[in-house]
Amino acid sequence: MIFLRKPKVVVLGAGYGGLITTTRLQKLVSLDEAEITLVNKNDYHYETTWLHEASAGTLHHDRARYLIKDVINTNRVNFVQDTVVAINKEEKKVQLENGELEYDYLVISLGSNPETFGIQGLKEYAFGITNINSARLLREHIESEFAMYNNEEEKRDERLTIVVGGAGFTGIEFLGELGNRVPELCKEYDVDFKKVRIICVEAAPTALPGFDPALVEYAVNHLQAKGVEFMIGTAIKECTKTGIIVAKGEETEEIKANTVVWAAGVRGNSIVEEAGFENMRGRVKVDEFLRAPGHDDVFIIGDCSLVINPEIDRPYPPTAQIAMQQGETCAKNVAVAIRKQGQQAPFTADIKGSVASLGEDNAVGVVFGKKVVGKQASFMKKMIDNRALFMVGGPSLVMKKGKFKLI
Repeated sequence: MIFLRKPKVVVLGAGYGGLITTTRLQKLVSLDEAEITLVNKNDYHYETTWLHEASAGTLHHDRARYLIKDVINTNRVNFVQDTVVAINKEEKKVQLENGELEYDYLVISLGSNPETFGIQGLKEYAFGITNINSARLLREHIESEFAMYNNEEEKRDERLTIVVGGAGFTGIEFLGELGNRVPELCKEYDVDFKKVRIICVEAAPTALPGFDPALVEYAVNHLQAKGVEFMIGTAIKECTKTGIIVAKGEETEEIKANTVVWAAGVRGNSIVEEAGFENMRGRVKVDEFLRAPGHDDVFIIGDCSLVINPEIDRPYPPTAQIAMQQGETCAKNVAVAIRKQGQQAPFTADIKGSVASLGEDNAVGVVFGKKVVGKQASFMKKMIDNRALFMVGGPSLVMKKGKFKLI
């Protein structure tokens, strides 16, 4: 009797793309057809698009995460909690901190690393909004600074100065949450709100680059009304122990601040670069079927992939929406590859819209081609968040983790 070895499918990363790939693949491929292994550093998935809330303290960090084993079929998928160290694409092996995995088909969905653009001091002195632990650390730091302010003989205003580097999606959404949270902290710690400075520094000529100008104006005006100062067209030159140095044209300025938050860019995971895939800032320009060039057994999705939008001849932004859509296509294509029959499906992005929150009850965005602002946009944002939960874990996950304060 001849026993054929089942193909081994290894999915690296349980972010948006990796989880969708895994949950779809476990339904598409039978136990007899393939072994599926999902690798993730933590035993939980976190909603990256909710981290700005956890970082500001307007949402508890546990609300922004759920256990991976609650949404995968552990009878069909082998979950390995470990950290990926390296990928050897020639030997078709993945090196982990605590072992090694062989694969026949590999799905790389390892997410991103912060992009500091070589700015000195950012890695050492700035906070990031990158994962559950960084969000928890930032929240606790901000609360500590407010608590310390009145516990010193010489009150130092830099304790109450928060600088946010970047006015893209993450930066704007974090500022929106700060606009709600800071008045609460002032009340809790007996701090005069007028002493607080929240400064957003953006090197581009506008906030929310690529957004409709009318929506940008609405967002900036709303945040300014909550006390946010914008320094547009201004670059951070250096981050220090005591704050930042910025430049606009030939003029430089030092801003004293005990809290500097970097929210101005990401790059693909460094593991992808180190593995030797041709890449641009850690992102691999995949083929139409989401495969790495020259490697039909390696699929790359999410922040590690680069897909060109044919309408504007520029890459799609690395969003959760794109990653989840890639996961759907990726699962189908891995199933086709396993069975060695049928046709691979080309990936086609379906951009349903984009909404940036400005706090609990306000937002701006475009949904199905229509501009929305205020409470209507905020409602749509919550629906988008709940839909992402539904796609992964169905109604039960929405009931457990969903956002229901809709008006």
